[in-house]
Amino acid sequence: QVQLVESGGGLVQAGGSLRLTCAASQLTFSMYAMGWFRQAPGKEREFVAAINWRGGNTRYGDSVKGRFTISRDNAKNTMYLQMNSLKPEDTAVYYCAADRSRRSTPTVDDRDFDYWGQGTQVTVSS
Repeated sequence: QVQLVESGGGLVQAGGSLRLTCAASQLTFSMYAMGWFRQAPGKEREFVAAINWRGGNTRYGDSVKGRFTISRDNAKNTMYLQMNSLKPEDTAVYYCAADRSRRSTPTVDDRDFDYWGQGTQVTVSS
């Protein structure tokens, strides 16, 4: 099994920035496509961003496109989500996920991801 641990969440004012980090426990991290999802209270889990195993292909949810950037450092078994121009509606628990299929085109379907972190809380105040 692959263990994923998110960090970097916290409280920030609207318009501010945060960088989330996802650290993987296995060296096989480099074989996996990776993604970020989020879930706010009372809402369904929402796709945020995804990146293929090589890092050259990314996808973003419409609500975060142009504001968030996903990246990865395979040498460190680490993935990042840079979050800029944060809005109160970005408030949610953010989850890191890994897709072991090594697909070249990142998927936006949470059912395609095999491993999940415990989540990190992001709260954006108005």
